Amino acid sequence: MGEFHVMDHPLIQHKLTIIREKDCGTKVFREVVSEIAMLMAYEVTRDMPLEDIEIETPLVKTTQKTLSGKKVAIIPILRAGLGMVDGFLAMLPAAKVGHIGMYRDHETLEPVEYFVKLPTDIQERQLFIVDPMLATGGSAIAAIEALVKRGAAPSSIKFICLVAAPEGVNALHTAYPDVDIYAAALDERLDENSYILPGLGDAGDRLFGTK
Repeated sequence: MGEFHVMDHPLIQHKLTIIREKDCGTKVFREVVSEIAMLMAYEVTRDMPLEDIEIETPLVKTTQKTLSGKKVAIIPILRAGLGMVDGFLAMLPAAKVGHIGMYRDHETLEPVEYFVKLPTDIQERQLFIVDPMLATGGSAIAAIEALVKRGAAPSSIKFICLVAAPEGVNALHTAYPDVDIYAAALDERLDENSYILPGLGDAGDRLFGTK
């Protein structure tokens, strides 16, 4: 069963408050999102498997630990997810990066997939989907669906966001109970326009300076 983790580390909480402020400018917003992503990557990778390797220090031969097992892919949901990629790559420089583009159909309000470009071996990788917001859960569920239909196992997928609404967490865990969710904060609720409250506004617009 997938778990829901809130990362309440003081540095993460402090930095999240900075970007919640409405007067936080694009430059600082972008930098701090990247810093939070880097700190979250540290926690999200806590259960990565290790194996023994023999090396030589300047003094002796010794057996030490190195990462083993699955290779990693970081998959942002376009476009706001792009803001979290560099932070993850700072910790996992050998990771591949895939992209999933979604837009919301104005009539059905359902997410529509418009762009998917992934590493060819996603079924062999640990997959980290990144998107600053988990609001209704629609985009996250559609992104996981896009990976699963291309051969990924739900148990190999982790979803990482900055701010989650309870409605989105419940929807995602109902649709994909095996997927772990990591958030920097669990906020109160969605408003009538499906914005997270208190939230941080539209993450894509704030990252890229658009309206």
